[in-house]
Amino acid sequence: MRFCLNVDHVATLRNARNEREPDPVTYALMAELAGVDGIVVHLREDRRHINERDLAILKRTIKTKLDLEMAATEEIIRIACEIKPQLATIVPEKRMELTTEGGISVVDNIQMLNDAIRELHKYAIPVSLFIEPDMNQIDASAELEADFIEIHTGVFANARTEDEQFDELDKIRIGAKHAKKLGLGVNAGHGLDYKNIKIFRELQDIDEVSIGHSVIARSLYVGLRQAVDEMALLIKGLR
Repeated sequence: MRFCLNVDHVATLRNARNEREPDPVTYALMAELAGVDGIVVHLREDRRHINERDLAILKRTIKTKLDLEMAATEEIIRIACEIKPQLATIVPEKRMELTTEGGISVVDNIQMLNDAIRELHKYAIPVSLFIEPDMNQIDASAELEADFIEIHTGVFANARTEDEQFDELDKIRIGAKHAKKLGLGVNAGHGLDYKNIKIFRELQDIDEVSIGHSVIARSLYVGLRQAVDEMALLIKGLR
């Protein structure tokens, strides 16, 4: 299971006072040196954290992979086609949400997503769809010829009881296995942290996890290298 780090919240801190520091690009480069397998950023319509400058420099400088989370809007698709990230992950986006609140409904947005995927594929950009672990959504993703799905793990992460957590983990396990049978790559993310990743790593069909807030927060206490090392060891089952 690969570990990709979302650096959006570094930019959130920078933007809180319209300063230049901390720089998410510098943070991403340091994270690569610390051993992450890739960098994730979400270019939102309101540019609340990552902006075009960050995105352009990241694409030129990072050595692993760049996963661009994005809404399927004309403006953001155009930017993605110019930047050419190693992966474009299409997510739902609401202006007032604090963070992404759930997966996109593929079955309710067939034409929009079909157009977006076709345009991104013209520029040889692999596409992932951020969805719930639902069979209908997975089937629709495969039919649209997405390259990956990213399973939304927020329900699992926010479960109040062990029974709720295990129920959601089973849905993710079954969904990931089904997606693999359809030829989809399977990523996962949202709300994963240093505690719940221990049980999550039991899932054999997850190729990659995207984790941001918990690692960024941990790095404020112990430094980036130790925060990345601790998470990487947990993901690999060495701690």
